[in-house]
Amino acid sequence: MRKLRLTLTKKQKAFVDAKADEVLFGGAAGGGKSWGQMADALLYALRYPRSRQLILRRTMPELEKTLLRIAEELYPPTLFTYKRGEKTGYFINGSLLDFGYLDAEADVYRYQGGEWDVIRFDEATHFTSFQYLYLLSRCRGADPYPKCVKCSGNPGGVGHAFFKERFVDPAPPGTTFSAQGGTRLYLPAGLADNRFLTEVDPGYRRRLTLLPERERRMLLEGDWNVAGGARFSRFDPALHVRQPAELPREWRRYRAIDYGLDRLVCLYAAVSPAGRVFVYREISEKNKTIGEAAALMRERTYGERIHATLAPDDLWSRGQESGKSRALLFADAGVPLTKVSRDRAAGWAAVDDWLAPKEGGQPTLTVFANCTELIRCLPLLQVDPDRPDDVLTEPHDLTHAPDALRYLATWFVSPARAAVSAPLDDWTADMREDYAAADARGRAELLRRWGYKNKEET
Repeated sequence: MRKLRLTLTKKQKAFVDAKADEVLFGGAAGGGKSWGQMADALLYALRYPRSRQLILRRTMPELEKTLLRIAEELYPPTLFTYKRGEKTGYFINGSLLDFGYLDAEADVYRYQGGEWDVIRFDEATHFTSFQYLYLLSRCRGADPYPKCVKCSGNPGGVGHAFFKERFVDPAPPGTTFSAQGGTRLYLPAGLADNRFLTEVDPGYRRRLTLLPERERRMLLEGDWNVAGGARFSRFDPALHVRQPAELPREWRRYRAIDYGLDRLVCLYAAVSPAGRVFVYREISEKNKTIGEAAALMRERTYGERIHATLAPDDLWSRGQESGKSRALLFADAGVPLTKVSRDRAAGWAAVDDWLAPKEGGQPTLTVFANCTELIRCLPLLQVDPDRPDDVLTEPHDLTHAPDALRYLATWFVSPARAAVSAPLDDWTADMREDYAAADARGRAELLRRWGYKNKEET
C-alpha cells in the first residue's frame, strides 16, 4: 500500500498524540483546529481497523461547508468513500466515520442507541452542556481501542462557560489533569501555530486586529475570559453585586418567579424611595410541585410584607385535567400571583436600563452576593442571532433566574407604579385571579366593588 503523506503543525500533532479521555484543542481563530480534527480522525481510523467515530457540527450546513469539504480534500479516495444518504464515510479497513449535527437540544436522542470509540465536537462551544454530557455516554464499545472525546473550537458561543470551566480553568494549558470520570487536557492553538495559513494569507492577522475589542480578544488572542455574544455584557460584578446587608423595612418588597416542574426560581427584591432595586434573596430549586414551591416561598419570606408576587401570564392558562390555572393553584396554596407580560424584547430592554449607570454612576439594579444563580446566569445569556433584542433560550438551565428578573423589570415602568391601589389581604383566590386577569378598567371596577388599600394605607 502506498504510504500516506500527512503534514501536521506542532499543535496538531500534539492533538493527535493526546491520550487524555477528553481533549479540547482550542483558542484563537486560524489555528488549524478543524483540519487537525479530520487528520486525527483519519489516522485513528487507519490505525484501528473496524473502529467507529462520530464527528459533529451544530448544523447540517456547517457540516457540509467545513468538515465534509476537508474530508474530500484530505482523504484519499482509495482509502475512503463517503455515502451522502447515510452521512457516513467508510474506510478500506472497515472503519467508519459518522458525520452528525445537533440543531436542537433534543437532537441528541437521534444518537441514543449508538456507540463510538471516538466522539468529536468541532466548534465545540456552539454545543450546549447538555448535548455534550449526554453524548459522553455514547463513547463506548467492546473493542480494545482507546475511547476518547476530542473537541476543537474558539472562545464564545452558547457553551463558552461550560468548556472554560471544564477544560481551561482547572489546570495550565497543555497539562493533563484528573477529573471526575477520567482525565482532561486543554491544548491552546493560535494563528502563529499554523504556518500554512500565515504563509498563504499573511493579511489574515491584520483583518482580525480590525475586529471590535471583545471579538478580537477571542479570535486573535484566544482569550477565554470574555464571552462573545453575551446579551448582558454590561453586567459587571464590581458595579452590580454587593455583600448582603440589612435593608430598611419600609421599602416595598416583591417576589418574582419563573416556575416549571424542572425548576422554580424566586427572586426577592426591595425598592428604595429613589427607585433603586435590590435583589436580596433567591430560591432556586428543582422538581417542586406548586404546593411545594408555594410552601418554600412562604417559608423563606421570614415575615416580610410582600407587596406582589410577579409571574408570567402563561401561568393563567387553565389546565385540562383540573380546569384550574397554575396561578389559581398557587393562590390556593397561599401565594397569590400578579400577572406580568411576557413581552421578551420589552422585558430585556428594561433589564438593560436597570444595568446602565445613572446619574452619580450607580445603576438601578443591585444584586446581593448570596443570589448566586442570578449572578452566574445573567452574564452567560447569549444574543439570539435571529432576534438581536432577545436571548437564546438554551442552555435552558441558564434562563430561569434571568427570566424572573425580566418579569420584575417589566413590572416597573416607573417607581410610581409601586404607589397604585392594591387588593385587600382578605380577598379570596378567585377574586385575586379575576383581578390579575382584568384590564385596567376592569381592575378599577373590581377594586371599587370589593375594596382596596390606597397608597397612604400601604
